[in-house]
Amino acid sequence: MTDPPKDGYSAQMPVFLVTEVRDGPEWDPALPLREQSGFAEHAAFMDALVAEGVVVLGGPLADEHRVLLVVDAESEQAVRERLRRDPWVGTHLSVASVERWTILLDARQS
Repeated sequence: MTDPPKDGYSAQMPVFLVTEVRDGPEWDPALPLREQSGFAEHAAFMDALVAEGVVVLGGPLADEHRVLLVVDAESEQAVRERLRRDPWVGTHLSVASVERWTILLDARQS
């Protein structure tokens, strides 16, 4: 087991938990995710965030109405500004919350 950093935080960029809600006027609950209007553009945007290392993990919760993202960013404002560029914001989803997350347990670290 590695010793935790003395100040309680790692030297890594802060991590945020983002909850998005599929609640926009164009979201059709009768359609599967991939059949929603504009899905290809939204998927390309999200794939780019993953490729850039901004989104570390992401996916829907069990209710299929909420989506959780784990995001590396400098601040809550940076998270919100970046996600505001998603083609689905305002039409299919909204950002419900952005919370800083302090990771104390991480099996990925050696």
